[in-house]
Amino acid sequence: MTKIIFYLITFTLLFISKLHAQDPSHNGEQAKQTFEARTKNIAEKIEKITKEEKEALKIEVEQVNVELENKTITQEEADAKKKKLAQIRALIIESKVDKVYEELKVLVQDKAENKNLAVSVYNDTTKKYTFSIPAFKVKDIHQYQKHGEKRNVSQFVFATGLNNLVTKGSVENSDYRFIGSHFYEWGFTFNNRIFKNDNLLHLKYGFSVMYNNLRPTNNHSFVVAGNQTVLQTNPKQLDDSRFRNVYLVAPVHLEFDFTKKEIKDGKPYFRTHKNVRLGIGGYAGINLKSKQLVKYEVDDHTVTERTKGDFNTNNFIYGLSSYIGYKETSLYIKYDLNPLFKDNIVKQNNVSLGIRFDFN
Repeated sequence: MTKIIFYLITFTLLFISKLHAQDPSHNGEQAKQTFEARTKNIAEKIEKITKEEKEALKIEVEQVNVELENKTITQEEADAKKKKLAQIRALIIESKVDKVYEELKVLVQDKAENKNLAVSVYNDTTKKYTFSIPAFKVKDIHQYQKHGEKRNVSQFVFATGLNNLVTKGSVENSDYRFIGSHFYEWGFTFNNRIFKNDNLLHLKYGFSVMYNNLRPTNNHSFVVAGNQTVLQTNPKQLDDSRFRNVYLVAPVHLEFDFTKKEIKDGKPYFRTHKNVRLGIGGYAGINLKSKQLVKYEVDDHTVTERTKGDFNTNNFIYGLSSYIGYKETSLYIKYDLNPLFKDNIVKQNNVSLGIRFDFN
């Protein structure tokens, strides 16, 4: 669970730090340090923690290699020591990141309670899509315990996990790295209890920004040949190859919440996300941006090439999604019903599997 929290924090900060956060009411100290700058500062702290611990691990591993060369330990002992050292450093990273996470929680809650957040996302022709996230008041937990929740509540949603393409009905022979190919989703939903005196059925709808990333294997990268977009072996030895699509979507789910109502003073009180939940629904939206990134070395210098374009991808996206979990955390799956590339001979549909968090 600590590893999941670590990846959640990292992906959240990477996303937020790249947004163009705007606030028309900036003044005084708020003008000196924007929401974007503060989240970027937290992201840099996490990056620094990870870098320092990795450097420390590298030194420790080198010392083990020296012992192995001097034949003071066997190969099996060396492998065991390296594994143990890696586990210790991972625990240290997670412990330090947990402390930084508290800063993030305070920052996001402050922003949610007091400010509107306007976000701008640019497409390939630099046309600006701007949408405003309205402020919402986060109630004190004691209020919920005393009065229950309103029939309609707003929620913050974050999801992250693995991403891939279904080819000929399967991902078994995928040309993409399973671990390196990931997705993350960020947005807001409105959770409406359908029946006045029954807590089982809820209608959830809102908007999300989806980032779907694919990392090809075997030194491949995408090449556009007419109306076909195919993977080809890159003439350079690539350190990284990544293809990203960004979508603005409107998800809709019918949620079954098995949280029981509470009776106090003869009156029913309803709360959500205190038991098992199941959501079934789908989403539809538009493609905001497609981009390919490749990295390689030239004369000991790292070169990064970024190529933006439509890559013959579909401008619209629609699909099915479902989640099942306990309290705020769920296992989440989503599948695009239309193919990623609109005219390719072989149809490939995006599929994602990961962890989803719904916060009241």
